[in-house]
Amino acid sequence: MKDVQSEQDSRNIPLKHVGISDLRWPLVLRDRQKGEQHTVATVSVAVDLPKDLRGTHMSRFVQCLQKLDIVNLSALEEVLDDLKESLLADRAFLKLEFPYFIQKEAPVSGLSSVMDLNCVYTMEKGTHFTQKVEVQVPIQTLCPCSREISAYGAHNQRAVASLEIEASEFVWIEELAEMADAGASAPVYGLLKRPDEKFVTEEAYDNPRFVEDAVREIALRLEADPRISWYRATVKSFESIHNHNAFACVEKGWK
Repeated sequence: MKDVQSEQDSRNIPLKHVGISDLRWPLVLRDRQKGEQHTVATVSVAVDLPKDLRGTHMSRFVQCLQKLDIVNLSALEEVLDDLKESLLADRAFLKLEFPYFIQKEAPVSGLSSVMDLNCVYTMEKGTHFTQKVEVQVPIQTLCPCSREISAYGAHNQRAVASLEIEASEFVWIEELAEMADAGASAPVYGLLKRPDEKFVTEEAYDNPRFVEDAVREIALRLEADPRISWYRATVKSFESIHNHNAFACVEKGWK
């Protein structure tokens, strides 16, 4: 059969990413408590395309993913190596977006419940392999200004802390979730009884934080971890008394 994708192209325009996206794929992940966890990822996978080639072979992306078993750094790098070899590319790209489930105990009753975290793994390999891990953690923020100026009460709301890192060694998703909770006015839980709800409400009131405060507290913990070579942390607060949201971001090395 004629190989149309491999035809020469005379337009002289190289392409950064050519591939497939929105592919649903089963994954097996390392779980700190249970050993393994099964989930489903939305996958984007691509290679660069030289200026003289018309197209790439899309079916080979799925073929290379077939080799992915338990997700770890070496397995992910092997997929990228296979993509480069199979598609004769100098650079390959892989992105996995998936829910990860942790068990979290309520602060007073001790009742355990599941909470889902949105996670993103982004990998690329040209000459060197790079991987970024992002974890999005729901937290609570309580406004210091509102507490200071109000005769009673203060406005509080759910927020999301997004922690994105590059690391020299493996970092548990659970560890990043714990860093996010430490930066919050109070954590968010899947299950709370009335004594738990009282505790969490009062904890937030006793620990008021702007998004600026929360993201700085998270940055202190990321900075202190010797495994983490780069990070970006963002806290976004879904404001309860405004028709807009508030956010703050910090990135290692930015000045």
